[in-house]
Amino acid sequence: MVRKKITAKRKRISYRHQKHRKVSLGARLKKFFFGTSYRRVFWTSFFCIVLFYAFIFSTYFASPYRSLWRAIYGDVSYPAGFSIHGIDISHHQGNIKWEKVANAKIDDEPIAFVMIKATEGKSHLDENFNDNFYQAREYGFIRGAYHYFSPSVSGKEQAQHYLHQVHLGEGDLPPILDIEEIGNLTFTQLQKQVLDWLRIVEEQYDVAPIIYTGLKFKETYLSSIEFDRYPFWIAHYYVKEVGYKGEWRFWQHTDVGHIDGIRGSVDLDIYNGSMYDLRHLTIGHDEDPLLQEDALAPDSL
Repeated sequence: MVRKKITAKRKRISYRHQKHRKVSLGARLKKFFFGTSYRRVFWTSFFCIVLFYAFIFSTYFASPYRSLWRAIYGDVSYPAGFSIHGIDISHHQGNIKWEKVANAKIDDEPIAFVMIKATEGKSHLDENFNDNFYQAREYGFIRGAYHYFSPSVSGKEQAQHYLHQVHLGEGDLPPILDIEEIGNLTFTQLQKQVLDWLRIVEEQYDVAPIIYTGLKFKETYLSSIEFDRYPFWIAHYYVKEVGYKGEWRFWQHTDVGHIDGIRGSVDLDIYNGSMYDLRHLTIGHDEDPLLQEDALAPDSL
């Protein structure tokens, strides 16, 4: 009986000792971090700085690229309020299965137009251009052909190369100039060479060419009054709305789209307007049909 009492007493002492040890550990940690006013100021400041940088990282680094990461993993978000979709292709898309592309949907809408890389510099022709250009027409797409501008070659030479290789017809989009780099040109030299290309090609087709460029490039180099008369195709990726506040016709909103018939990624675009407006933009449809009917009416003869 005495032995049992001693054992029970020892257990009670051991339990109190363990409880005391636990409290002491917490107390020691509390004393280590906040035991003095200096430490309290230090750790409070440390945690505030961590929270501040976490906010900065989330707001300015993670959040703007949230759409990019979603797109990379196959979850492409489409701009709201637009129903006319298109794609931008070149030899990078390989051999395209056009029948599948013709039946493909983007945001539950059919593909309406196809932009096709044609030329670059003064001698390069995209190896798949002729086939892509032919197939796009055969499968009923509104098609466009673009030239990639090389700042190391004069605008005149590049325009002549484009006109030699590309033969647009009725129902095609106007000629397209893709401008993405300034090279060793000055601001003034770049604008002159670009305007030379636009002027020469416009004289051939009697229609203002379309200019493709990135948002920042547009705002930096192509915002002079001389460019206001040209339709713009703006590239601005992974955002809910295009950042350009001026007038624009096309918006390339991602470069990691996926559609049936094309292996790998493809650039996706939308048109800022109705299907009537898009057809009205094409070569041979630049006059209002109502005006044409009025011109042919008996009273006007």
